[in-house]
Amino acid sequence: MVTIFILDCKYKSFIFINKLLCGYFCKMNFSLIIDLMDFKRILIKWYGENRRDLPWRNTTNPYYIWVSEIILQQTRVAQGLSYYLKFLDSFPTVFDLANASEDAVLKVWQGLGYYTRARNLRSAAQHIVDKYQGEIPDTFDELIKIKGIGQYSAGAIASFAFKQAVPAIDGNVYRIIARVFGVFTLSTTAKGRREFYDIVVELMDKTQPDVFNQALLDFGALQCVPKSPKCEHCPFGKYCFAYMHNLVHVLPTRGKKTAARSRYFTYLIIKYNEYTFINRRKNKDIWQGLYEFPLIETHKPITLPRLTKHSEWKKIFGRNKHTISYVSEVVKHQLSHQTLYTQFIMVDILTLPRILNSDYEMVLATDVDQYSTPKVIDNFMVAEPASKYFLNNPE
Repeated sequence: MVTIFILDCKYKSFIFINKLLCGYFCKMNFSLIIDLMDFKRILIKWYGENRRDLPWRNTTNPYYIWVSEIILQQTRVAQGLSYYLKFLDSFPTVFDLANASEDAVLKVWQGLGYYTRARNLRSAAQHIVDKYQGEIPDTFDELIKIKGIGQYSAGAIASFAFKQAVPAIDGNVYRIIARVFGVFTLSTTAKGRREFYDIVVELMDKTQPDVFNQALLDFGALQCVPKSPKCEHCPFGKYCFAYMHNLVHVLPTRGKKTAARSRYFTYLIIKYNEYTFINRRKNKDIWQGLYEFPLIETHKPITLPRLTKHSEWKKIFGRNKHTISYVSEVVKHQLSHQTLYTQFIMVDILTLPRILNSDYEMVLATDVDQYSTPKVIDNFMVAEPASKYFLNNPE
């Protein structure tokens, strides 16, 4: 059993075995005895009583675990669960995913956001099929070499599927370690990441790393949550640094928050009989690879009269006769670092402008839902009055 004894930390008079963790406990300025084995026992006991019953927890299939971990990045479990089931139904094996078209993968992913995850997932599947004959590597060191599989995902796959004793550290784990052990180092720095990693390695139950990692993740998701954590009923309350020093709201230390950039999108739903026009976003920007209607982006809000005089509007319609049949309200759509203010304008035309014929795809309006489109466009198409035009069988 490994035990740390820290006595009268105010005067740095202590006996210790674990040099790494001693530095954190010495900040506490009171007598304390911490048992590392006790940390594991308490955590795993809590997990046994509170663990979430999730489908990827009941399998050691590395492909299933990998898909779940990528989906759950930047996505809540409640939302990710249905996408996980749908994704595996569409691509049940790594071979199915590798052989799928990008459009097919993006369509299944539609609505989850962060579409680079889906593209990287497909690309990694192709790499695994080509280099490893479809067998997902069973070590952290091999997994981390695959594009799209980062430190956390590699640790999760290696520990959950193959029982390798490596950490799987996400925001939940950073938060727990920072609060319980009083770690003030920023986790976004290389030094900070190394510091947290070393602490988790020291704490880890090497005999059941899968259970230990899952317990940490659930504890952060259910108990030690970002806001209003359940400190009064926390099994670590008696020696949690943040709780004892009223610093729960301070830890983990946060860097400067990037201000959200505002963007103003006006989409033109151009109706040519039963057809409309779309194209694929190609630039390295949000929604890369997804389809959208002709777009006019401005640096600030724009009125309809000014919009019809905009160079892009004139470029699309020229002298062709057109009639505006509907103007939507402006919809605010929040992304991680961008705030979009989006408006939709439906325009009827009788003759086909040259630019629409050359730069856009003309598709049946009722077929647009077969393409991968951003969620803000999905929402517009299923609501009145657009649903009458875009849905095969509107209610």
